Amino acid sequence: MNAPMYTFVARDENSTIYAEVSKILVATGQWKRLKRDNPRFNLMLGERNRLPFGRLGHEPGLMQQVNYYRGADKLCRKASLVKLIKTSPELPDPSNWLPESYIIYPTNLNTPVAPVKNGISHLKSNPKTDEREVFLASYHSRKESGEGTVWIAKSSAGAKGAGILISYDANQLLEFIDNQGQVHVIQKYLERPLLLQPGNRKFDIRSWVLVDHQYNIYLYREGVLRTASEPYDSANFQDMTSHLTNHCIQKEHSQNYGRYEEGNEMFFDEFRQYLLSTHNIALETSILPQIKQIIRSCLTCIEPAISTKHLSYQSFQLFGFDFMVDESFKVWLIEINGAPACAQKLYPELCQGIVDVAISSVFPLNNDSEPQSSSSSPAPYSSSPSFSTLNSSCSSPKLRGPLHVGPFTRL
Repeated sequence: MNAPMYTFVARDENSTIYAEVSKILVATGQWKRLKRDNPRFNLMLGERNRLPFGRLGHEPGLMQQVNYYRGADKLCRKASLVKLIKTSPELPDPSNWLPESYIIYPTNLNTPVAPVKNGISHLKSNPKTDEREVFLASYHSRKESGEGTVWIAKSSAGAKGAGILISYDANQLLEFIDNQGQVHVIQKYLERPLLLQPGNRKFDIRSWVLVDHQYNIYLYREGVLRTASEPYDSANFQDMTSHLTNHCIQKEHSQNYGRYEEGNEMFFDEFRQYLLSTHNIALETSILPQIKQIIRSCLTCIEPAISTKHLSYQSFQLFGFDFMVDESFKVWLIEINGAPACAQKLYPELCQGIVDVAISSVFPLNNDSEPQSSSSSPAPYSSSPSFSTLNSSCSSPKLRGPLHVGPFTRL
């Protein structure tokens, strides 16, 4: 009995997650790593922004899979995410889970301005629609009615806290964006977040979500709170350590980094106990159902645009969804990361789960598949599923994945 042998290339030297996945694959004894430019692979662990999608699935006799969905950046760039959510009619009322948000282009880019009364229509029909006037109308309306007037401007492609300003002043926010010279999102700041004790501190929640080749959506069982080191101060928006929980900001600018939680990280077990003891709230019945519903809504609305069901190759992707919780225990989506990092202690379990859910479901290992006689087994390194198998699987109706695979649960 010969075990199937598969091949993969790893082209992203900076991804610690896919470096771990590579080690797991090789350790099975049924995967061989090829040089990064070899086209005769089954699996590509590629660089997110440098993927040869157009060349995938054209190698005779090979089924090919890649670890990203083409077009998924519509979820992972802040302006694209806002546009997608605001213009998707099938979404349940997103204002319940996405803070009020507007796409703002710098004035020097000479982009069209969406009229206040017709903003959504313009968003649908124009690839670049500036919502400056719509934002100003909402800003002044809130100010007149005495509602919260704090807003946050965030660079659409920014990361690690770069390109962010929090302010009461609309003109200051717009001037900041114009000086930055790139598209931003202005979003209503959550002025009453749920705070952690001791220390009266902000936090956000990172959840890892895996979408397999059949577009089954799986949530990783573990989540992590990224915590602030300094007390939340609604009177001072200059001190970013009080307001932004990014690790790089906390580690570089707060003398209290690590004082409350090691690495400013609290995992779900501790958070579960904290909610029960401090607020008499259960994580499973209060916060997690909201997280799951938001994840399903976002990934389902983009499925028609990125699914590989009718293509000649397969995709899967790991996403990082970031949430905040307000003082009423309401969950809000902050952003989605298409190439998320992971807490060090979670690597072995998370990466093994990626292999089991997303890779071995397409390329079954010997102990996952029906035994083959030696006479029917193809030669080493060419035993990949054929085009006929691939086309059959791509054209078939979507298959429901198992409800639980290791640490992942299908949503």
